[in-house]
Amino acid sequence: MGIATAYWMLGYRGKGKSLIEGIFVAPLILPPTVVGFLLLLLFGKNGPVGKLMEPFDFTIVFTWYGAAIAAIIVSFPLMYKTALGAFEQIDANLLRVGRTLGAKESTIFWRISLPLALPGILAGTVLAFARALGEFGATLMLAGNIPGQTQTIPMAIYFAVEAGAMNEAWFWAIAIMSISLSGIILVNFGQEFKQNKRHTPKETKATKNLESASQFFPLPTNTTSGLIVDIEKRLGNFLLRVAFHSDDQPLGLLGGSGAGKSLILRCIAGIETPTKGRIILNGKVLFDSEKGINLPSRERKIGFLVQNYALFPHLTVAQNIAFGLPKGLSKGSVRVQIEQQLLAVQLQGLGDRYPHQLSGGQQQRVALARALASQPEALLLDEPFSALDTHLRSQLEQQMTETLADYPGVTLFVTHNMEEAYRLCPNLLVLENGTEAHYGSKYEIFQHPATKNVAQITGCKNFSRAEITSPQIVKAIDWDCQLQVIEPMPDELSHIGIRAHQLIFTQDAEKANTFPCWLVRTSETPHRMTVFLKLHFPAQNPQDYHLQAEVYKEKWVTIKDQPFPWYVHLEPIRLMLMK
Repeated sequence: MGIATAYWMLGYRGKGKSLIEGIFVAPLILPPTVVGFLLLLLFGKNGPVGKLMEPFDFTIVFTWYGAAIAAIIVSFPLMYKTALGAFEQIDANLLRVGRTLGAKESTIFWRISLPLALPGILAGTVLAFARALGEFGATLMLAGNIPGQTQTIPMAIYFAVEAGAMNEAWFWAIAIMSISLSGIILVNFGQEFKQNKRHTPKETKATKNLESASQFFPLPTNTTSGLIVDIEKRLGNFLLRVAFHSDDQPLGLLGGSGAGKSLILRCIAGIETPTKGRIILNGKVLFDSEKGINLPSRERKIGFLVQNYALFPHLTVAQNIAFGLPKGLSKGSVRVQIEQQLLAVQLQGLGDRYPHQLSGGQQQRVALARALASQPEALLLDEPFSALDTHLRSQLEQQMTETLADYPGVTLFVTHNMEEAYRLCPNLLVLENGTEAHYGSKYEIFQHPATKNVAQITGCKNFSRAEITSPQIVKAIDWDCQLQVIEPMPDELSHIGIRAHQLIFTQDAEKANTFPCWLVRTSETPHRMTVFLKLHFPAQNPQDYHLQAEVYKEKWVTIKDQPFPWYVHLEPIRLMLMK
């Protein structure tokens, strides 16, 4: 009862939740005699339940049924609260991923929620049992003290002491302490044994080069016709409003934190419900607010790879991959598919390991193999490299590139790293505060960003307010200079910009768009120098600069000792005009 009620309350979003919670916990707060009195009113001869049972010549009061009911009511809050706490500790991403893999709610409960909450539930069971074992007041009120019929151990101790039979009282006291302590010790021993067993590494025949680049196993899927998303989603003061289409070429969702990138993926996967709009995948309507369609996650055929990979910690690598396989396969087919997946991701021999026995890169590959094993029509990748170090990130990015090249479905790749997005995705959707800032090919967005904010998100560091002075001349207000431009003038020019690596140092001071400059300060990376420059005259302080230039250290060696002023050239073809 406590487990079922806790699981129900975990997902309950209706009214009166606080009141319901108070009723469930009340027996833990009220004196047991008060609980017994209320039970007596309920089950007594004149009580509502008592009257219902009267025609059947059946009674609860002063029977062993009453003792059992009193014990259940008094111990129920402990079981309920402990189970609820155990369920609340489960990572919600595990349940979300389970649904995207096609699992029903009953499957998720039995295979994910219950096993992961089991240690807490066992602890709650012991506490509830100990509380029931020691219950006195409610039992005495409802069931009485009939030796051999309703007498419990606590009442036997009480009446033995009253009668002066101390030896009998000692006997029952030792018995109840032995039972309670034995239960607690056995549960703790079992949990400790299981933990030690899980943390013992297993020897395998796996190769040492587990992080080397490899070709993922391509899984067959239906021919795709693309993903259409046109939704609005309001969360408090935040409004997500996007409309885009994606085909079999990976689409990168690029933007800062809080731009709405991950929220889009959750809406597509069915984890979040849009306020209005529609989502269509390969002609199948996943969501349509006007038609009242909202398919559950398990029916959407979506592969979802979240940031922490959400591998089921109580299942082995092989069992994790098998979780995503289509239902109804024979054991032999499941075994073959698992071996194919392990071979493809260079994890052969590691099928019996648990997620905590794998490195971050190995976990990421298992999660991707599990997602692809479900044969999804769309693959959603939510910053899959964010938890990896630089070297491993590069290797797995190469693997991901090969995988996406062979995967025929729709792919959405969320990142805030512009270089990742550029390398992996031919097309980009740049988001800003929940809305589309620029949507197109990566070349268009990086070469001709629509706004200053898009340029900043894509890595541009040099901006100036701008105004048109003639058809091919723009005044850069903040740089205090006139610039020749080639790019067509936008209707409402706001800013002009140039990327730091596109500035050119020159000796030809007469060339167009060439200006004297002075070095303000530098910032060093392993391979490059970032040089902060002040145009026209020397700087007054370290923050007084106009432009940042990035130069390789080989080039820096040739210019760093030259006398000032230096001359910097801003190529007209490199200048970006933005609204």
